[in-house]
Amino acid sequence: MEIQEIAGARRTTAIDGNGHVQEVVRQAHEELRQLLQQRAEVMRRIGTIKQTIAGLANLFGDSVLSDELLELVDRKSSGRQPGFTKACRMILMDANRALSARDVCDRIQEKVPPMLARHKDPMASVTTVLNRLVAYGEAKAVSLENGRRAWRWVSDSVSAVSPGPALPTPQ
Repeated sequence: MEIQEIAGARRTTAIDGNGHVQEVVRQAHEELRQLLQQRAEVMRRIGTIKQTIAGLANLFGDSVLSDELLELVDRKSSGRQPGFTKACRMILMDANRALSARDVCDRIQEKVPPMLARHKDPMASVTTVLNRLVAYGEAKAVSLENGRRAWRWVSDSVSAVSPGPALPTPQ
């Protein structure tokens, strides 16, 4: 009988304490939401700064950048192949317009052909990554004139070095 009473007391405590658990979950959820928003803002800012640095290097030559900075803006090989997400991210950042998944695939094929060979369905992989970048707040999905979906990099402000056209958002 004692064991059943102890088990019953634990169940009652768990039920009564559920409000505390719900409050902890609510606070954790809010903090997670804020952190994800901050990450998106930081990634947008990083993209904007990289675009600015790349634009300056395009205007004045790579010699104005240190070796470390060349690597940070992906203009110098670090000796290892960049990840698939990073490649998609860099292609969007470097583009001066919205790109379709096909455009991104074609540019990856031009720059790093072996990367696409590792994917069973490259278009699906690229689309997944682009949608993930939207979820991170780094990219924005837009509709092209032909109604097809495309993606563009989201930056903090329009860069004076490499402006991109403003595109309408899908309705």
